[in-house]
Amino acid sequence: MSYDVFAHFVKMGGTVFFTGFFVLTIIYALWPKNKARFERAAQLPLLDDDHPEV
Repeated sequence: MSYDVFAHFVKMGGTVFFTGFFVLTIIYALWPKNKARFERAAQLPLLDDDHPEV
Protein backbone atom coordinates (compact mmCIF):
# COMPACT_ATOMS: atom_id res chain seq x y z
CA MET A 1 0.00 0.00 0.00
CA SER A 2 1.51 3.28 -1.06
CA TYR A 3 1.45 6.48 0.94
CA ASP A 4 -1.07 8.08 -1.43
CA VAL A 5 -3.57 5.26 -0.99
CA PHE A 6 -3.11 5.30 2.79
CA ALA A 7 -3.51 9.10 2.92
CA HIS A 8 -6.71 8.86 0.88
CA PHE A 9 -8.23 6.34 3.32
CA VAL A 10 -7.21 8.42 6.33
CA LYS A 11 -8.77 11.55 4.83
CA MET A 12 -11.98 9.71 4.03
CA GLY A 13 -12.08 8.17 7.49
CA GLY A 14 -11.64 11.56 9.12
CA THR A 15 -14.34 13.08 6.96
CA VAL A 16 -16.78 10.28 7.78
CA PHE A 17 -15.94 10.43 11.51
CA PHE A 18 -16.36 14.19 11.87
CA THR A 19 -19.49 14.27 9.70
CA GLY A 20 -21.00 11.55 11.88
CA PHE A 21 -19.97 13.40 15.03
CA PHE A 22 -21.57 16.60 13.72
CA VAL A 23 -24.82 14.83 12.82
CA LEU A 24 -25.00 13.12 16.23
CA THR A 25 -24.36 16.44 17.98
CA ILE A 26 -27.22 18.10 16.08
CA ILE A 27 -29.54 15.18 16.86
CA TYR A 28 -28.62 15.41 20.56
CA ALA A 29 -29.24 19.15 20.63
CA LEU A 30 -32.63 18.87 18.93
CA TRP A 31 -33.88 15.73 20.73
CA PRO A 32 -37.20 16.56 22.45
CA LYS A 33 -36.14 14.93 25.74
CA ASN A 34 -33.29 17.47 26.11
CA LYS A 35 -35.46 20.55 25.55
CA ALA A 36 -36.09 21.28 29.24
CA ARG A 37 -32.39 20.98 30.06
CA PHE A 38 -31.37 23.40 27.31
CA GLU A 39 -34.19 25.84 28.12
CA ARG A 40 -33.00 25.96 31.74
CA ALA A 41 -29.38 26.41 30.65
CA ALA A 42 -30.41 29.26 28.35
CA GLN A 43 -32.00 31.10 31.29
CA LEU A 44 -29.05 30.73 33.70
CA PRO A 45 -27.29 33.98 32.69
CA LEU A 46 -30.53 35.90 33.25
CA LEU A 47 -31.22 34.67 36.78
CA ASP A 48 -30.79 37.32 39.44
CA ASP A 49 -29.52 35.11 42.26
CA ASP A 50 -25.80 35.73 42.18
CA HIS A 51 -25.42 38.63 44.61
CA PRO A 52 -22.02 38.75 46.29
CA GLU A 53 -21.98 37.98 49.98
CA VAL A 54 -20.79 40.87 52.13
